[in-house]
Amino acid sequence: MVTYKTVGGRIFKVINAIFLGSLAMISLVPIINILAISFSSGQAAAAGKVFLWPINFNLNAYKFVMSNPIFWNSFWVSIKRVIIGVPVNLILIILTAYPLSLTNKELKGRSFFSWFFMFSMLFSGGLIPLYLTIQMTGLIDSFWSLVVPSAVPVYYVIIMINFFRQVPKEIVEASEIDGAGYFGILFKIMVPLVKPAIATIILLCFILHWNSWFDGLLYIGQQNKQPLQSYLQALLARPIDVGALARNPEQWKVMQFVNERTVKSAQIFIATIPIMIIYPIAQNYFIKGGMLGAVKG
Repeated sequence: MVTYKTVGGRIFKVINAIFLGSLAMISLVPIINILAISFSSGQAAAAGKVFLWPINFNLNAYKFVMSNPIFWNSFWVSIKRVIIGVPVNLILIILTAYPLSLTNKELKGRSFFSWFFMFSMLFSGGLIPLYLTIQMTGLIDSFWSLVVPSAVPVYYVIIMINFFRQVPKEIVEASEIDGAGYFGILFKIMVPLVKPAIATIILLCFILHWNSWFDGLLYIGQQNKQPLQSYLQALLARPIDVGALARNPEQWKVMQFVNERTVKSAQIFIATIPIMIIYPIAQNYFIKGGMLGAVKG
């Protein structure tokens, strides 16, 4: 932590704290606004009277959402995507990054493969060829179309390569003398030593899968198979008829007290809850992992 002893330094510290605090507060305004709308009456939300504090506080929008099977089905698809997609990402990222973290002497052709992955990150094959590839492999309208195309995020591979390169060579050489092979070194030496890095990658992959919406709209035409963010994106892109969504007596009961804005706000806020829970838990690992990966540029 930097300690300022001069008057100018202390003034800078105060101004910097005020500036960063203001930015933090500004970033919270949209979330607070959505939360306030979701807790307000339908009439107040429709009239645009709600800003940062709910008007006529009620839970009707949440009652409506809780009884909406389409929303919860999409929520489950996103949960399943995270549960399956993150381990797939982590395993493939580790298995790809470790060989590429070796020297050219240890792995012949390493430079070629490094440039191959770098090229694929910088220059995409295009949306239509990607869609045709997914179609030819039979993944259209399949859950795996949400996992397979993003199974090896190259940018995260590069991050993991930097993590592996921070491990002292002496430890690796001692393991080789003891007779450990590449897989033994990887899983018994490298992986335990870069746990903060792995936590960082897990968090990044979690956010990647949870926030992705375009692939769900592109590859999956059936609404009951789309992830939550795709469902919400489609919902925000068009007006919704709350009455048409009412499918049971409980929804009909609260329908008169809600409208499109309150229902959308409630759904959006519920969708942000997992991120708000996971990120603070993994924050310490994320900071440690970020510092570890930044030692070598």
